[in-house]
Amino acid sequence: MLAKDIIRRIRKLEIRTRKVVSDMLAGQYHSVFKGRGMAFSEVRQYQPGDEIRIIDWNVTARMNEAYVKVFTEERELTVMLLVDVSASKEFGSRERSKSEVAAEVAAQIAFSAIANNDRVGLILFSDRVEKVVPPRKGRSHVMRLVSDILTFQPKGRGTDLSAGLTYLSRVANRKTVTFLVSDFLASGYEAPLRLVGRKHDLVPVVIVDPLEREFPRMGLVEMEDPETGERFVVDTSDPLVRGRYARALQGQREELRRLFKKLELDHVELSTGDDHGMALVRFFRARSRRMAA
Repeated sequence: MLAKDIIRRIRKLEIRTRKVVSDMLAGQYHSVFKGRGMAFSEVRQYQPGDEIRIIDWNVTARMNEAYVKVFTEERELTVMLLVDVSASKEFGSRERSKSEVAAEVAAQIAFSAIANNDRVGLILFSDRVEKVVPPRKGRSHVMRLVSDILTFQPKGRGTDLSAGLTYLSRVANRKTVTFLVSDFLASGYEAPLRLVGRKHDLVPVVIVDPLEREFPRMGLVEMEDPETGERFVVDTSDPLVRGRYARALQGQREELRRLFKKLELDHVELSTGDDHGMALVRFFRARSRRMAA
């Protein structure tokens, strides 16, 4: 891909993302992911409507008029984007591939984070950890993260969620808010998922494609596994084939949901055909209601 094409894609993504963030997403993000508490900032003169409990009695006595304490939220959260860049993420039957959806979702989360004065870092993984960008603040940093997700060429083709999760557990000493963005077409990751979920605020973001939910009736179709390169022919019009595929996919999705429920992880499922900004807003609202209950 030419550099100018990359820049155009990134700029287009930024414009679309910043509108969603400025309109609603940053506020929903702030309400769900709290900071470390409230810290004293300054004192000011009492105003009608101020609560009596925040009056600073020492300053009030010294100044001979009422003053109140002003507190600000201590945020400085660290947000980690743990993004799957394996070969299966290049699949997409609609206008956008899974990797493009991952970049858009990551951008929306990252811009929401910096709008709330939080730091954002990135871990790209396939069947190994491919790239690590330490957490920082600022628009230019977020644009670098988005560019990395869109343009990075991984060495590995397979998916090993354990690789990314284990690396995060090893390097993140303090609690983070971690978004695990993947199609979750892998196995054997329950133990590290549980470990990260206990230590960090972990949110799995499951990216799917409509074609994975149901085969179109196209007769004999040659398919290729993007991660192994294996080729095979499938009769997409055969009711038995369609039935086996539907049952296998439904079983996989139900198993994944049971796992998230068992580990008490709030997750969001996004399709390549979705309005991802609104889907994230709905997820944040639902999570906020659960936390307030």
